[in-house]
Amino acid sequence: MKTVVFDLDGTLADTSGDLLAAANACFRDLGHGDMLGPDDTLTAFHGGRAMLRLGFSRLGGCTEAQIDAYYPKLLAAYADAIDTHTRLYPGAVEAVQALRRDGFKVSICTNKPEGLAQTLTQRLGIRDLFGALIGADTLPTRKPDAAPYVAAVERCGGAVTQSMLIGDTETDRKTGLAVGVPVALVTFGPEGRGVQRLDPEALLDHYDDLPELARRMLVR
Repeated sequence: MKTVVFDLDGTLADTSGDLLAAANACFRDLGHGDMLGPDDTLTAFHGGRAMLRLGFSRLGGCTEAQIDAYYPKLLAAYADAIDTHTRLYPGAVEAVQALRRDGFKVSICTNKPEGLAQTLTQRLGIRDLFGALIGADTLPTRKPDAAPYVAAVERCGGAVTQSMLIGDTETDRKTGLAVGVPVALVTFGPEGRGVQRLDPEALLDHYDDLPELARRMLVR
């Protein structure tokens, strides 16, 4: 069965506002002001530890052990306000619905912890659209390792050899290479058209174009 696997943050939804707010809440709790701003959106999509690392670098630095210690505080702040600013990208829901009508299986493979990903997709009203959701901690490994992607395909009833990944980062590109499947990177994510440097099989400028792109790329 043909399958389209989606990344979540920066691909299906712009989650940067809530991620940055969670990091800043952590810094405020530690007695500092907001250390991150709108210009740090790209760092937000690299994860909580990356945001903490950047913020503490502006305070003179921090050890990795300290980053690990503060990380649960950030996750707790994020869980408390996970969908305040987050918005789905235009056309995302309609594209997924169109793929389903065309007989495609659809699933999510994200490096967000599974519990948070489940909560967010439920809050956004899209969880029931996807046959499976694999998070960073669902398996012992995470993207760009091949196993999470394979699980995302197989758990929704698809076939890896007839699947593709929609993503927005180098991690997604490397995942496709690890599995041996085509990758389409969105140009409306945090890097914009800068993702072209990663030489993906396709670029996706708007979700309106996805159903036709998937039919073209999965012709087997």
